[in-house]
Amino acid sequence: MTLYQLHELGRAWMAPLAYMAEANARMFSTPTSWLSNVPGAERIAAGNELVHRIGKDYEKPAWDIREVEAHGRSVPVVELEALKKPFCRLLRFKRYTDDAATIAELKDDPTVLVVAPLSGHHATLLRDTVHTLLRNHKVYVTDWVDARMVPESEGAFSLDDYVAYVEEFIRHIGAEKLHVISVCQPTVPVLAAVSLMAARGEPTPRSLVMMGGPIDARRSPTEVNSLATRNPLSWFENNVIHTVPMPYPGEGRRVYPGFLQHAGFLAMNPSRHFMSHWDFYADLVKGDLQDAESHRKFYDEYNAVLDMPAEYYLDTIRTVFQEFLLPRGEWTVNGELVKPAAIRKTALMSIEGELDDISGQGQTAAAHDLCTGIAKAHHKHLTVEGAGHYGIFSGRRWREKVYPQVRDFIAKYAG
Repeated sequence: MTLYQLHELGRAWMAPLAYMAEANARMFSTPTSWLSNVPGAERIAAGNELVHRIGKDYEKPAWDIREVEAHGRSVPVVELEALKKPFCRLLRFKRYTDDAATIAELKDDPTVLVVAPLSGHHATLLRDTVHTLLRNHKVYVTDWVDARMVPESEGAFSLDDYVAYVEEFIRHIGAEKLHVISVCQPTVPVLAAVSLMAARGEPTPRSLVMMGGPIDARRSPTEVNSLATRNPLSWFENNVIHTVPMPYPGEGRRVYPGFLQHAGFLAMNPSRHFMSHWDFYADLVKGDLQDAESHRKFYDEYNAVLDMPAEYYLDTIRTVFQEFLLPRGEWTVNGELVKPAAIRKTALMSIEGELDDISGQGQTAAAHDLCTGIAKAHHKHLTVEGAGHYGIFSGRRWREKVYPQVRDFIAKYAG
């Protein structure tokens, strides 16, 4: 029996316990239930909900972006599928209004493509990023598909395929009026896609905003980088790559399973996660429902992970974190050399978090050293003080410190 099958067996074994704990939590916390009045009901309910949340299965969260404040009005937002590929859906979040003046303003807003990471979590991790951008932009986003849900007949998906997807999405939307924002891992394939398009003489986006990504992972290496360099590629292939079992549509596909990635996320800071769960239990006992709900929302997203195609994952380890082919000028995609210096008509902004423990200081800013064809006046770099990796694209720092500068940078080159 494989590790993936053992995981599925354990998940099936835990399901009845998780459902029972959920039922107990409700019975001992619902005001109309007589059990909520027994001594110690708060602790019994809190303990059972904690067991439920630890044992439950976390599905992909919904985007749930239904309205936004834009140009002084609250306007509804509809999620549309602009383009569908086997491993990714290109989504558009379209804003609607009946007010003629607001319609005119919405039409004039710049168009932005947000390229989400394919690195464990679902693209919905960028919900706050997308929701904030919708205030002043037309927004598209890459919504990557869980590899275990893609039939093996669809073929493999490599890092080269990722680059090709980004190129296709840019062409589909229209490069001439487009601004691209890449968050974390996709900074590398996005820079490659735009470089290849520029070298062929194709139109390129008006601007690129690169946030917390490993353009040059040799700079200020983090624990994530060290793990990739202290083990050969064969170690990753032999230890983290597994085959999707029945009954998933992707049965037989080789993947880096989401449950292993999740274990790695937790192992990076186990004490913080333990204390977070303990605080959740304490909040439930005290009746602090607001903090408890914040915990639920965070871990509903954090615990929802997807399987990555094995070819793509191993390509990324080798290309980005072991051989550093992009900054060394030796990366070829489908036989074409990636030359960032070929980019001339696209402005470049890089953003890093001062306390980022995933992409170290200087890794994203390295893009400026590679894109020598862009005039110096069209380069901009921002280091966000006090921000970790997630703080540069989500939360208060993103909304109050980072977004205003991103908005103004895009507006400057929106024509």
